[in-house]
Amino acid sequence: MRVLGVNAVFHDPSAALVVDGRVVAAAEEERFSRRKHGKRPVPFAAWELPEQAMRWCLQEGGLRAHDLDAVAYSFDPALTLPADELGLDDPWDHLRRTYAANAPGFIAEALPGLDPERVRFVPHHAAHAASAGLLDVHGGAPDPSVLVVDGRGERASHLAGQYDRGRLTTLSAQALPDSLGLVYESLTEHLGFLRSSDEFKVMALASYGTPRYVDALRDWVHGTGDGGFRARPADWAQWAPRRSPGQEDWEPAHADLAASLQRCVEDALLDVVTWLHRQTGAHHLAMAGGTALNCVANTRIWSEGPFEHVWVQPAAGDAGTSLGAALHLIGEQSRGEELPVAFPTAALGRSWSDDELSAELDRARVPYETPHDLPAVVADVLAADGVVAWFDGRSELGPRALGQRSLLAHPGHEDNLDRLNAVKGREHFRPVAPMVLQDRAAEMFSRGPLPSPYMLFVHDVDTAWAARIPAVTHIDGTARVQTVDPQVLPRLAATISAFADRTGLPVVVNTSLNTAGRPMVDTPRDALELFGSAPVDLLVLGPHVVRRAHAFEEVSA
Repeated sequence: MRVLGVNAVFHDPSAALVVDGRVVAAAEEERFSRRKHGKRPVPFAAWELPEQAMRWCLQEGGLRAHDLDAVAYSFDPALTLPADELGLDDPWDHLRRTYAANAPGFIAEALPGLDPERVRFVPHHAAHAASAGLLDVHGGAPDPSVLVVDGRGERASHLAGQYDRGRLTTLSAQALPDSLGLVYESLTEHLGFLRSSDEFKVMALASYGTPRYVDALRDWVHGTGDGGFRARPADWAQWAPRRSPGQEDWEPAHADLAASLQRCVEDALLDVVTWLHRQTGAHHLAMAGGTALNCVANTRIWSEGPFEHVWVQPAAGDAGTSLGAALHLIGEQSRGEELPVAFPTAALGRSWSDDELSAELDRARVPYETPHDLPAVVADVLAADGVVAWFDGRSELGPRALGQRSLLAHPGHEDNLDRLNAVKGREHFRPVAPMVLQDRAAEMFSRGPLPSPYMLFVHDVDTAWAARIPAVTHIDGTARVQTVDPQVLPRLAATISAFADRTGLPVVVNTSLNTAGRPMVDTPRDALELFGSAPVDLLVLGPHVVRRAHAFEEVSA
């Protein structure tokens, strides 16, 4: 069965192709359009059709539009109600519903040869659920319980359920306007950040505060003990003044408010997962939805919740619903016979061969080398406290840089945190993450699942190690770890091993290969543009390297 999944509803437009039980390709439109999260000026911000991503997925699968058995669209307009009937203030809601209702025609226009009748609507939260619950990530483990929490779907803001032979049973769905995701978005905006985009900044800021407003906020945000929750935006100004967009300074009250809401959201989620476990008795929990990108909450669910195993879809936000919509439709039409689908990696985007990369460098007239021992060359630069732009293999699906499009640095120098935030144009309180060799992680990090290949949990940093790797140790003594498996990322693992040989540290700094407000680098040209404009010492393009010194020599020649 050949199914193309499409997300083009709220944000993060994307496409994914699943063929005969195999995930062939998946990519976000932002990697092609270079508009982060697919954002355009209102009112068009939320409805960008992933035309380039769709066409690339078909190309990657060697298919044409008429070859598809179905297209799965991750929103069902038949399930919606007007925003005012849902208790929401959304002046563009009528346009979104109209757009979604006409999506089959739009998709068919973008993909000539496609019969619009082959487009199927998939409920938004069912698509989120399938993106996690229908993937075989535990080696044949039984169907998991599933939890989806985000801003909103058609009428609800969460889904708690159970899979049985590929079929989803919904056990609880919180009706709007109560929404943990929308409450978090509301505080994000109050703190001067971009709503439905910068929520991770609130999570980072929370670590600098104390949750002294928790008792007051629990009137607004709390679990209800029945698989749901109450979650309404409060009058944030009674605790901390509103910050203007771009305002650099913040007061302790801002961090305390962030810490307080973060705690309330975590407690509400624990209430829901405890209820869900009582209903299902399952050992495995699969999570998706934008709120599942909150790695601090994920760790509390893993460490304090009742489930033995917790797996979070690396593209947990709306970008992952294109993949989930395709999986859901396959499950419905094949009665689960083709499921679960193996999830090999989050690296499902575009890639270039070694020869194609060298051709791009030749075309750009950039001097480069193809060293015999690339890991040694990169390790030398990192050990000398250089910053490395790392471009290798297929690009990642989702918001995390996972060793395909990363900035790397030395974790032993505390000032590298400020240095990298300056390179990227980010707020100074934002942490950077450690990439650690998988077989060394347990000696350095605790209170979190290991291995942790997708950077979706936080771990406590061992006290002795915290002093040795201060750049990746957050102010609260935690780190958002990515473990590196040599079987999955051989070139990166070899580089970290070479770095460990030189420094005694089997870990490097990792942050995404982009600058503020821009999507992650996707193409060689994107990488060269970043290298040309940012203070980066070495660019790695597959087996090739470009040194900063060469650029200076070219200018002076």
